[in-house]
Amino acid sequence: MTITEEKNEANANLILSISGRLDTTTAPELEAKLKDCTKGLKALFLDMKDVAYISSAGLRVVLMAHKMMVATGGSMAIQNPSDFCRQVFEATGMDSVLNII
Repeated sequence: MTITEEKNEANANLILSISGRLDTTTAPELEAKLKDCTKGLKALFLDMKDVAYISSAGLRVVLMAHKMMVATGGSMAIQNPSDFCRQVFEATGMDSVLNII
């Protein structure tokens, strides 16, 4: 898994572009990144167009990010989910919890 960061300091937005597999092995890396970089953000965007696979561990981290942002008055959105991610979000009902754009 690769994570690329694009931060807009002016309006406190962050885009994390994720590629590869988001699974039991890689989810802790994303979790650590999110805990480190979400302080003070108004909006977090997870660009998941290049995520080939997402497991329940990956879903847990995505939901954790959503909860962290909402708890601080911010927002989070999933951008460009891959077909596989979209299917998993729909099958698990996460598409009704998460903002998917």
